[in-house]
Amino acid sequence: MQKKIKDISIVIHGAAGQGLKTIELFLAPLLLQHTGFYVFSTSEYMSRIRGGNNSVEIHVSTSPVLAFVERIDLLISMNRFNIDHLCDRITKNTTIIADHSLIAEKHSLIQIPLLDNVQNGNEKTIPNSIVIGIVLSLFAISPTHYIPEIKKYFSKATANQNQQSIEYGYQLTDKLCEEKKLTKYKLIATTAKQDHLISGAEAIAAGAISGGCNFVTAYPMSPGTSVFTHMAKAARDRPIIIEQVEDEISAANMALGAWYAGARAMITTAGGGFALMCETISLAGMIETPLVVLIGQRPGPATGLPTRTEQSDLNLVLYAGHGEFPRIILAPGTPQEAFQLTQKAFNLADKFQVPVFILADQFFLDSLYCTDVFDLTQKIETHIIKTDSCYQRYQLTEDGISPRGIPNYGDGIVCVDSDEHNETGYIAEDKKTRITMQNKRLKKLESIKKYAYAPTFIGSENFTFLVVCWGSNYGVVQETLQQLNTTSFAMLHFAQLYPLHPEAKKYLHQAHKIIMVENNSSGQFDSLLHREFNVRSDHLILQYDGSPFSVEGLTRQLQHISNEK
Repeated sequence: MQKKIKDISIVIHGAAGQGLKTIELFLAPLLLQHTGFYVFSTSEYMSRIRGGNNSVEIHVSTSPVLAFVERIDLLISMNRFNIDHLCDRITKNTTIIADHSLIAEKHSLIQIPLLDNVQNGNEKTIPNSIVIGIVLSLFAISPTHYIPEIKKYFSKATANQNQQSIEYGYQLTDKLCEEKKLTKYKLIATTAKQDHLISGAEAIAAGAISGGCNFVTAYPMSPGTSVFTHMAKAARDRPIIIEQVEDEISAANMALGAWYAGARAMITTAGGGFALMCETISLAGMIETPLVVLIGQRPGPATGLPTRTEQSDLNLVLYAGHGEFPRIILAPGTPQEAFQLTQKAFNLADKFQVPVFILADQFFLDSLYCTDVFDLTQKIETHIIKTDSCYQRYQLTEDGISPRGIPNYGDGIVCVDSDEHNETGYIAEDKKTRITMQNKRLKKLESIKKYAYAPTFIGSENFTFLVVCWGSNYGVVQETLQQLNTTSFAMLHFAQLYPLHPEAKKYLHQAHKIIMVENNSSGQFDSLLHREFNVRSDHLILQYDGSPFSVEGLTRQLQHISNEK
């Protein structure tokens, strides 16, 4: 028996150390390739190496999906701990599969032995591979499709045991379907047009590589480490230097030195790590040396919730570093934007000789998305000149951008100084030079605005409510408005947070009501819009419990606002 479906939310629950990531990375590509569904996957995990309550949500749908949903259609649990933190998402329509010893009696379930190390042939079963087999069976993905993937994914030493465990789960599920205790799923729409699956972290790493990044520094700190890891993998067969250093201060100084020497460097970190880098950021502003920094946001202050998500580091990045100097802040909302804007970040840093920050968050970096093939036509732009004997590193120009030389490329001396300096780069303390050089640096901001990335508007031009969001909330706002299916709502998504594109003003001033959606407790971007455009939101929808917005939760809040008199 097969059940026709438009979409299904599968949640697999377990503990750290039980191989949830293996399930996600093995199943998601297979579901995309062999079912015709679009696939989105996201995970929530505790800050511990083993134990705890973790879960991964794999959402498969006949239409593109970019967001987290509360609804659980199929729950498979491998964890001996309770699932109370999932109870609000379980309904009478939720199918629960678990070992008989795992779930409290208040939940009806279909029992499949997962943790008893069942002897299957010559091997004992592996629980997470049994789960893989269960899902493969429910989607009727045949052994001819999944067996070759087992040999690619698992090592020779473990491939046989994992294959037997997968087959064990597959056969048990087939039997339950024959007994009509379970129902297989059948597609009712055309094949997915986006046939590539990628995480936000991979998209940023790909953009960095395409942007000519050849030097990466980091002191590991989640969730920024995921980008660092992908760059390290890429460095195996590309001319990229990877440096895991002793602390964040060293990471920042080393990357700045690399740019000074002519490299295109990136730092990966999180908010807590970036806080230690602020002196170097100010130094970059003074010596007008490019820098690209990826900040993976998570809840603070201090260590906060180190494995959860938030959008609370905008103010930190906007005001980082003592003194005043230009900067660029980007916050991609889709894998395509992540690739394009990271690629662009290196060109912007090189051209304007300023720090460029890429603000992501745990939800975006760790989630898997369907996407189209990336456009590789954008070129690497370098603005390094060959110096002559009269070279002045801080030569005054109409737009404030001085020709940038690097040591040993030409006859000139490339003199930089953290003190205030004159055109040649040597220290100067007179008032006239100070005013001239500060104005020169700030003048670049006007040129930067001409290259600003315009916000994305989606919806009817005759909207009443304008839902404003930035970064990773692109997907949940877009899907929520699709659910509401009304011309009253439109969305405006910002992927460049500073400087802001002037086109945004027309949408903001046209709106009868502005609704701001942010994953922080104070509405940081709302405050920035007020500062820059003298616009305030009529409603703030803020979430700061460490979890992303859900489609259902945001739908309820927007409906409530639209019903207000």
